[in-house]
Amino acid sequence: MTRKKLLPLFALLAGLSAACASIPSQEMSDARQAVQAAQEADAGTLAPEQFSEAQRLLEEARGALSLGNYSAARDYALLAKEAAIRARGQALGAE
Repeated sequence: MTRKKLLPLFALLAGLSAACASIPSQEMSDARQAVQAAQEADAGTLAPEQFSEAQRLLEEARGALSLGNYSAARDYALLAKEAAIRARGQALGAE
C-alpha cells in the first residue's frame, strides 16, 4: 500500500483507540474522596482558594465524564485530587 492509502487507515485507527478509552472510575473516586477529606479538614475556611480550585476541577471532571470525554475527565480528576490534597495539607497546617 502507498502512504496515501495508509494515512486514512491510521487516522481511523487513532480515532477508534481514542473512542475506546475506559471510564476513569478509580480516578473519579479518588478525587471525590480527596475533596471530601479536604472538606472534613475545614479547607473551605482554612484554605479557601485551594479548596475552591479542587471543587472546580472535580466539577470539570464530572462534566467531561458526562460528555464521554474520558481522557479529559481522567486529567481533571487527577488535578482535582492533587488540589484537594494541597488544600487539606494547608488546612491542617493552619490549625
